[in-house]
Amino acid sequence: MDERTVDEVAYLFSSAGDSVTAINESKRSYETDDDYKARVKRNVDHLETIKTYKKLDGSTSIWTSEDFTAIDAAITAGKAKYE
Repeated sequence: MDERTVDEVAYLFSSAGDSVTAINESKRSYETDDDYKARVKRNVDHLETIKTYKKLDGSTSIWTSEDFTAIDAAITAGKAKYE
């Protein structure tokens, strides 16, 4: 496997916004409380995972100058919703 390209890294970061949105959304009318908490937890777990992505050397992060402020805030807010 080759290193991720700059475009792939940008796509991963951009896609993380979908998880931020899902965490920040209110409970949907058709969701049970458990379903809502499970959706939030899945998205928190996803964001925590992508923050750990490394290059092939296993120690260098793929992230360079990305701003994780919204992602970190969503992780914190999300955990408060299901813990």
